[in-house]
Amino acid sequence: MTPARLPFFVYGTLRPGEVNHDLFLRGRICSEEPGRLPGALLYDGPGYPYAVEEPGGGPVLGELVTASPEEYDELLAALDELEEYAPGDPRNLYERVAREVVRVADGTAVRAWVYVAAPSVAVRLRARGKLIESGDWPAR
Repeated sequence: MTPARLPFFVYGTLRPGEVNHDLFLRGRICSEEPGRLPGALLYDGPGYPYAVEEPGGGPVLGELVTASPEEYDELLAALDELEEYAPGDPRNLYERVAREVVRVADGTAVRAWVYVAAPSVAVRLRARGKLIESGDWPAR
């Protein structure tokens, strides 16, 4: 099944100024704008963060990134590889899910792909992870 061509919500190493932004997004996107992911909390990981879905939690701060149409498939594959995400694989650290993200500029809800902590990782983080209370990884 081909995934929907949604924008991506990035909140960690893919944000502007972070290590993976230029490596993965430069030349592949047509827009980038601040967004907020409600219903999730942010936890610090080993060099990168995890968004953990939590009803009523958040928001997690990040960027809504729209891929250039001709780059979409390649970017999706590259981001799945970066996040070590394979559909249905129980070893995933992240799951790619479609969620409503709020565009900061006008408050519009936009459906976007978000890489959130896989269920087994989320359980561990809730139990003993380091919560980033601001929801903003670069500002931690």
